[in-house]
Amino acid sequence: MSTQAKPKTFYFHLVSDATGSTLQGLTRAALVQFSGVSAQERYWPLIRTEKQLQSVLKEIEKKPGPVFFTFVEPKMRRTLKSFCDKRDIPCIAVLDPILKALSSYTGQRAKGIPGAQHAMDEDYFKRVDAIDFAMGFDDGQVIDGLEDADVILVGVSRTSKTPTCVYLARRGIKAGNIPLVPGVPFPKRVLEFKRPFFVGLTESTDRLLSLRASRLKSESDHPSLFKNAYLDPEAVEDEIKRANKLFKKNKWPIIDVTRRSIEETAAEIIVLLQKRKARHERDDL
Repeated sequence: MSTQAKPKTFYFHLVSDATGSTLQGLTRAALVQFSGVSAQERYWPLIRTEKQLQSVLKEIEKKPGPVFFTFVEPKMRRTLKSFCDKRDIPCIAVLDPILKALSSYTGQRAKGIPGAQHAMDEDYFKRVDAIDFAMGFDDGQVIDGLEDADVILVGVSRTSKTPTCVYLARRGIKAGNIPLVPGVPFPKRVLEFKRPFFVGLTESTDRLLSLRASRLKSESDHPSLFKNAYLDPEAVEDEIKRANKLFKKNKWPIIDVTRRSIEETAAEIIVLLQKRKARHERDDL
C-alpha cells in the first residue's frame, strides 16, 4: 500500500452532455461518506462539441482532480479518457454500470442520445405542470382544483410541507398542502376528496420550536412576536397532538420529519404512492 500522503483538499470535475444534475446528485451522495476532506466542485454541463470539451480539458489541467462524466458520444468519451489517463487523473463514466446492466437484461443497446432524460416529452411537461400545481395549491390558499392532486400533505406550521411538495413536483407528482392552524377547522370539503392520497407530517416539539424561532427572527426585529402561542412549548405540543389525532382519525399515514431531509420525506411518500397504486391495480383485477 502506498504511503504517499493523500490530499485533504482537492478539486473534482463534473462533465456532462446534459444538465449534469445526475452527476451532482451521485457525487454529492458519495462525498458525504468521507470526513476530513474538502472537495471543490467544478461543474461543466451541456458539453456537446469537441470545441467545448477542449475548453473543459484546459480547465481540468489547471486544477486537476477526479473527473466524473456522463458522455454517450464515443469520440468525446475517448478524448476525455485519453486526456485523463495521460495525466494519471481518475476518470469515471458514472452511468456505465447501470447502462450495461440494463443492456444485458433487455438485450438492447443504449440509444446514446445526449440529454435524453431531459427531452421535452410528455414526462417533461408533466413535471412542469406538477410544479405549477405545487405553487398554486400551497398552504391551503386555494381549495378549488385541489381534488386533482396526487397527494395532499397536511401538518402544522414548519413541517416542510412546501419544499416537500416542490420536490415531489420535480418527480412529476402533483402535490398540494394544507396547514393546520390552531382555532381554524380543517376544511370538511377536502375530506371528501377521493383521488388525492393524504399524508400527515409531524415533528418533535423541540425541533418545531427551534424552526419557528428562527423563522420569526428572520422576519421581524420585534421581540413581542416571541410571546405568542406560536412559540409556547405547551401550545406547540398541543398542536402536534391535535394534528396526530386528525391523521389517525382519517387513517392517513404519518411521517415524522424531525430527523428527515426533504428528500427522505419525499422518497417515503413516493413509496407510499407506489403501494397505493399497486393496491388499486390488484382491486381492478
